[in-house]
Amino acid sequence: WLMSDNMHHQWLLLAACFWVIFMFMVASKFITLTFKDPDGYGAKQEPLILTAVTKVEEVHVPDEKHWPEEFQPTGKAFSGNLIRQPLVHMERLELLRNVCRDTALRNLSHTAVSKFVLDRIFVCDKHKILFCQTPKVGNTQWKKVLIVLNGAFSSIEEIPENIVHDHEKNGLPRLSSFSDSEIKKRLNLYFKFFIVRDPFERLISAFKDKFVHNPRFEPWYRHEIAPGIIRKYRKNRTETKGLQFEDFVRYLGDPNHRWLDVQFGDHIIHWVTYVELCAPCEITYSVIGHHETLEDDAPYILKAAGIDHLVSYPTIPPGITVYNKTKVERYFSGISKRDIRRLYARFEGDFKLFGYREPTFLLN
Repeated sequence: WLMSDNMHHQWLLLAACFWVIFMFMVASKFITLTFKDPDGYGAKQEPLILTAVTKVEEVHVPDEKHWPEEFQPTGKAFSGNLIRQPLVHMERLELLRNVCRDTALRNLSHTAVSKFVLDRIFVCDKHKILFCQTPKVGNTQWKKVLIVLNGAFSSIEEIPENIVHDHEKNGLPRLSSFSDSEIKKRLNLYFKFFIVRDPFERLISAFKDKFVHNPRFEPWYRHEIAPGIIRKYRKNRTETKGLQFEDFVRYLGDPNHRWLDVQFGDHIIHWVTYVELCAPCEITYSVIGHHETLEDDAPYILKAAGIDHLVSYPTIPPGITVYNKTKVERYFSGISKRDIRRLYARFEGDFKLFGYREPTFLLN
């Protein structure tokens, strides 16, 4: 009798073990199916949804399922409201969200979604894409990508250079050209991205391009804007040389710079902050690319937007995207610490929002 009882208990214990093993196998299979990455590079992650309140006139937006087909999201990046992203892109959006919430930086991180901002955002309705232009960060190439996607040219190689920035001929509408309700729909539904680079290196690029090399088709930078900055900010009025980087830094770091900005008009887009250009705390961007990692970011953006099978980003010359610390330090070596600190104070929002470190020459 005792032996029979022991065998009964052993069978019960064995059955229980089999049941535990079976449940573990089921759970493991569920976990594998849930978290398996089907796409490898360009893996899709759930988005970090930022709470974005635009300053565009409020428009009642119906549920997405009621919207007409032309406003439905397209592309491989979308599955319902889900988009998968590599860890680095998730971290960038998480950092952006946290800095946007920092009340101490609110004046440096928030701006109205004004016509100035909407003028910077180019639209590709065919593929549901919005691209915010941040000059001096390789934007010409992205505009070429969108021009091809919009159908104005069949390939990037066919686009004449003088057409890229001619907005009457390049087939790139600005978001500001739509009605308030259409703007709202596109901001809520479309894939949105822009590119950033180290803020101080971008300013050096703007200075060299607009005041040193000075393309022939933009004479106003040398003959109108430069004299205006010199009259206001040059310390030694006896000097007759053209605009110097020191003058430029002093102008940008002046808390009262806006009175000159108004006179210069939209030409200031080459050196105003990313915050002023793209309103990253007000508009929920899908991806933020970095110039320094563009070789990786460009293919990812094309894949995330679902257009990688339609167009490729132009070949990037070796070394062109690498941060040049020596160049930056050389340009700032003759600038007073006071002027550099004032400049940093204006661009601090850009440094913090996008994870760029405070320059070491400010810490010494």
